[in-house]
Amino acid sequence: MSTNHNPDNRGHVSRRKAVQRGVMGAAGVIAAGNLSSRTIADTVGKTPELKAAEEKIARDAAAKAKAKNKGKIKSVIQIFLWGGMSHNDSWDPKPGTGYDYLGELDKVIPTNVSGIQIGRLFPKLAKLADKYSLIRSMTHGNNGHETAAYLMQTGHLPGGRLAYPGVGAVFAYFKKDDYKGLIPPYVVMTQAAGRFSEEGFLGPAYKPFATGGDPNAARFEVQGIINRGIDDARQVARRDLVDKVDLLGYGIADVPEMAAAQEAKQKAYGLILGKGREVFNLENEPTVLRDRYGRNTFGQECLAARRMVEAGVPYVTISFPGGWDTHSNHFATMERQCPMLDQGVAALLADLSERGLLENTLVWCTGEFGRTPKVSWEPPWNGGRHHHGSVFSVLVAGGGFKGGHVVGSSDEKAEQVKERPVYPADLLGSFYLLAGIDADAKLPHPLGFDAHVLDTASEGMKSAGMLEELM
Repeated sequence: MSTNHNPDNRGHVSRRKAVQRGVMGAAGVIAAGNLSSRTIADTVGKTPELKAAEEKIARDAAAKAKAKNKGKIKSVIQIFLWGGMSHNDSWDPKPGTGYDYLGELDKVIPTNVSGIQIGRLFPKLAKLADKYSLIRSMTHGNNGHETAAYLMQTGHLPGGRLAYPGVGAVFAYFKKDDYKGLIPPYVVMTQAAGRFSEEGFLGPAYKPFATGGDPNAARFEVQGIINRGIDDARQVARRDLVDKVDLLGYGIADVPEMAAAQEAKQKAYGLILGKGREVFNLENEPTVLRDRYGRNTFGQECLAARRMVEAGVPYVTISFPGGWDTHSNHFATMERQCPMLDQGVAALLADLSERGLLENTLVWCTGEFGRTPKVSWEPPWNGGRHHHGSVFSVLVAGGGFKGGHVVGSSDEKAEQVKERPVYPADLLGSFYLLAGIDADAKLPHPLGFDAHVLDTASEGMKSAGMLEELM
């Protein structure tokens, strides 16, 4: 029997491995500046693999060069459309594809940027298209909620031996020396979606602080900060009483451990009763502005997120209340929820821009995947769309990204990527680059395992290059 396919035969090199080695060699030569990608393609032969490798190298190099001339992302607002919002009913409409694909949402509207159209349920965002860009070729091919969310939030493949932290925890870790605010560095409103462990192996110190409560209520009762049924005066009286009876603290105040405990206590008081608490007090905002965001939970979450950005909080996630897992009753859900999403995001982008905060604040909005372009009219779905990770859309704004652009495209029915795939590692890698976070940096694993912020090479995570088109 021939030994050509024996994995133990060290003289054998598979075609895939040979291509990988050729690509890596080409990448090294290009990176060294000794040969252009065009010359390599002409010399070696432009296979699809090599062409893709050349494009990735060129995009990454261009992104790094452009990022040098930009300020760094200081804060991030992530709007997580958990469950997965339909892309072709929103930011990648396909007019003319028929009722089986469009259903009741067969109208598109122009934006204030020539050539860009979006779904009819987003009229306010249509007027602000110059402030954001759309990625219409996001892809990872995974149709499971938990695994797709893990891909989108970590940039790593699920199922490995390490549970990597999400992008919010990574930001909190790398910004910990710069951020000295009272509010935790990673906040989620109002409840974490629970699709994966956001802190991963970084541990509880980097778990997001979930606010609970409802910012649209008469009193935004943030858990651990504002106690239900106890007014501010009573909380102050309780603090004063504790201080008066704390005789042990007075007796050993010079002990370093006691000094540290006292500092922590004062910081906690500042969060509960001082400036930290005031960040969540939306009553300080003008009524007209609150109305502009929308008098609903999501709209007021967006307003609270803007206030946290002003306070310097590095990472804020808004888990859209209600979710987008529309296997059934899809069109009614879209008609109900999209206007809230449209109003809240549009007000947030306009408000950040007017306050001069958008340039250093990244806003990104997407789910873990999209929905199937073809509608399931049959029972029990009766007009539903299902999980679709082959291609979907992402909205990005601020943080050094250009507005008024579209990256990539899907095919004529929004079923597959047509041009310029964007993978999770490309998206998050672009965020890290603009935030001054080294994507190759090691992360501290409690057992000493070798772990990096992003590591496409050893895991086999796909990458087509960072979003230099938007930088």
